[in-house]
Amino acid sequence: MPNPHNIVILTGAGVSAESGIATFRGPGGLWEGHRVEEVCTPQALARDPVLVHRFYDARRAALATVAPNPAHLALARLDAAWPGALLIVTQNVDDLHERAGARRLLHMHGELQSALCAACGTRAAWTAALPQTAVCSGCGTAALRPDIVFFGEMPYAMDRIERALGEADLFVSIGTSGAVYPAAGFVQSARYAGARTLELNLERSAGSGYFHETRLGPAGELVPVWVDELLATIS
Repeated sequence: MPNPHNIVILTGAGVSAESGIATFRGPGGLWEGHRVEEVCTPQALARDPVLVHRFYDARRAALATVAPNPAHLALARLDAAWPGALLIVTQNVDDLHERAGARRLLHMHGELQSALCAACGTRAAWTAALPQTAVCSGCGTAALRPDIVFFGEMPYAMDRIERALGEADLFVSIGTSGAVYPAAGFVQSARYAGARTLELNLERSAGSGYFHETRLGPAGELVPVWVDELLATIS
């Protein structure tokens, strides 16, 4: 197998979990004590905007209590050193990849530290609580909501992601369940385009059968070892 040049990396909740961020589906299918339908759908926002805003305000504030772990740091090191094309696509809405130093990064499910205007589509950095009365800097409307891709909404930058998958010769999935689409289908797209595929996960995922290789263990242990292996191939 020739050394890769173009790499796409997908990261999921299992990466941030090792920093202390709750995974999307906890015990009983709850996320921080709430059913997904209560906090992560357009219908939930329309039905109870106070609850939804309060929920994401709390998640945003909690970012100050966590820090990047060895998996984030190793991926940032790879990002800085890799001479070929590289794209880190994360399903996570925290800022731990950025704080670790990653630059070639895309948040497909939005970001906690961003606000989205429901009226004009403007996205703006937002680090404090997001009151319902907050006004959009783009259109002046009080229509800001958490910049999170809710269930039933289209993830960000799918064209760019699909293009990168089609050009990749290595696709790596780290800490994902393999059950949430469209991200769960990335491995199939990459394999169809001819890429080698690798899964690094705490346990086998719903999509493990699609990967050429699966390595099991904590991301904080597996990712630094894999990054060292990859960087050793640079001549």
